[in-house]
Amino acid sequence: MDWIEASVQVDGEAAEAVSQVINRYVPGGAVIEQDPNAPDNLTVKVFLPPDSHETQRKIKEGLWHLGQIYPIPEPRFRLLPHQEWAEVWKNHFQVLRIGPHVVIKPSWLTHSPASGDIVIELDPGMAFGTGLHPSTRLCVRALQDIIQPGMQVLDLGTGSGILAIAAALMGAGQVMALDVDELAVKAATTNVKANGVADRVQVELGSIEQLPAGTVFFDLMLVNIVADVILTLVNQGLLSYLASGGWFVGAGVLDSQASDVLAALAGKGLCEVQMRRERDWVALVGRMA
Repeated sequence: MDWIEASVQVDGEAAEAVSQVINRYVPGGAVIEQDPNAPDNLTVKVFLPPDSHETQRKIKEGLWHLGQIYPIPEPRFRLLPHQEWAEVWKNHFQVLRIGPHVVIKPSWLTHSPASGDIVIELDPGMAFGTGLHPSTRLCVRALQDIIQPGMQVLDLGTGSGILAIAAALMGAGQVMALDVDELAVKAATTNVKANGVADRVQVELGSIEQLPAGTVFFDLMLVNIVADVILTLVNQGLLSYLASGGWFVGAGVLDSQASDVLAALAGKGLCEVQMRRERDWVALVGRMA
């Protein structure tokens, strides 16, 4: 059978947001290609059967709404012969380095790590968190600065599991990885096993309600979601699960939203808060008093 390839050319800030929109209508189907000669030139793709006219319409409509927030070009659709579709999306993926030591490697590529490298094997396009978005990179860099052996870590909104896996490979004692999306939980579980950290990373479906009141205290919280959700979680008592002196990393926050999130965190006892920026995105990093 032939297939329809739908593609959208975007920059690194928009790629994962576009893939999330597409995954609403084709669960787990979006993949992200990176041009090795121009790392900021990304293409989000999905492959559809020829009779998928309604799905194509929904994708176009969803991307139009996203485009009211951030410039998004219209998707392109082309007929792709059957023999090409299964492998064509892998052609442009490359090994991605984040910070001095973390390397993201697609499973089908080979890589010779440098001394001290932490290599995460991750199939792009499975769920949010491929390392291409600035908020994910900000979290990984903060994690490299903060993590200490034996830490108890919460990765809330784990997506692909990239931050939970990174924390475990850097020496965390135990990591609880939560997501409200069943597809993300499935992807994260697969990636955790592929990276050999299933004994230290517990992946579950859910959010703050999965944390038993008064019995869990984390040394580090990683919350890479969006500003509105972070505010809601903070108001629901998220920081009550953070140990005294424990670290909080909140990302997925636009620069224009940072002051509101910062005020909410400070109001719940977080201090020494730093704002780390990449383009229009901010990660808020602080410690519990």
